[in-house]
Amino acid sequence: MNAYQIVLRPWVTEKATALNEQHTYVFEVATEANKIEIRAAIEELFDVRVARVTTVNVKGKYKRRRTRTGIIQSVGKTRKKAYIRLTADSKPIELFEGA
Repeated sequence: MNAYQIVLRPWVTEKATALNEQHTYVFEVATEANKIEIRAAIEELFDVRVARVTTVNVKGKYKRRRTRTGIIQSVGKTRKKAYIRLTADSKPIELFEGA
C-alpha cells in the first residue's frame, strides 16, 4: 500500500483539535495498516518526524430495527484511528493550521 491508501483522512473533532496543542494529530487510517506503515506514511506525506503512534479500532454502531429485539442491524462501518505524536523539534502539520 502507498501512503495515500494508508492515511485516509484527518479525524476532526473537538477532542482531536484540542490535542493539536500537544503536537498530537488524529487520522483515520486503513484497518490493515500497522504502526510502522502509518509512521512511514505520515513522515512521507507531511515531511515531519513522528515520535509515537497509537492506534484504536472503532467498531461500527448498531441500531435496533423496529420494535423487535431480535433484529439488530449494523449501521456504521468499522474504522481505525491513529494518534500521531510529533517530536518537539518537528514542524506542525499544516493541514490543521489556520490560513
